[in-house]
Amino acid sequence: MPLPADVNGNGDIFGGWLMAQVDLAGAVLPARIAKGRIATVAVNQFIFKQPVSVGDLVSFYARVERVGNTSITVHVAVYAERNPANLQVVKVTEANLTYVAIDHEGKPRPIPKA
Repeated sequence: MPLPADVNGNGDIFGGWLMAQVDLAGAVLPARIAKGRIATVAVNQFIFKQPVSVGDLVSFYARVERVGNTSITVHVAVYAERNPANLQVVKVTEANLTYVAIDHEGKPRPIPKA
């Protein structure tokens, strides 16, 4: 849930806050699949569909789009629940990000086979 400190000059939640949360949510599946360290290497697409407001309950849903030799691409859909008295759920953001598995030196390493 975003807080008042996360508000931009327009009174909406700062896009950078939302991008950071998407990156965190998007990294969970690749970290499990890679069985170790990963790094974000690309934000392939990021679409802000609706503003997020203080008090919105924001949920992040990630799915793996592609697993390569060293990289994993993930799609993250973001929904906000607002107005509890007359509940509305709206898609506020969606993004595609690519993560790469890295070794202890920060160099790409192969994704383990399942």
